[in-house]
Amino acid sequence: MRLRCPTCQREILWSDQFPYRPFCSARCRLIDLGAWLSEQRAIPGKTPEFSDDSAGSAGSAGSGDAPRED
Repeated sequence: MRLRCPTCQREILWSDQFPYRPFCSARCRLIDLGAWLSEQRAIPGKTPEFSDDSAGSAGSAGSGDAPRED
């Protein structure tokens, strides 16, 4: 099966010859990852809204990071 690298559009074969498939190389794979992490790419949809109350209390309960004072 032939396909094109999603980053550079180079034609590759779906085979063991290209271990980074569907990308043609590790470089193209990392470029794609960087685009997702910098939010240049995203899955369309609504962004969930969080209230300040739920965000602050969820992370502090039972974390076990702070030493206990008895």
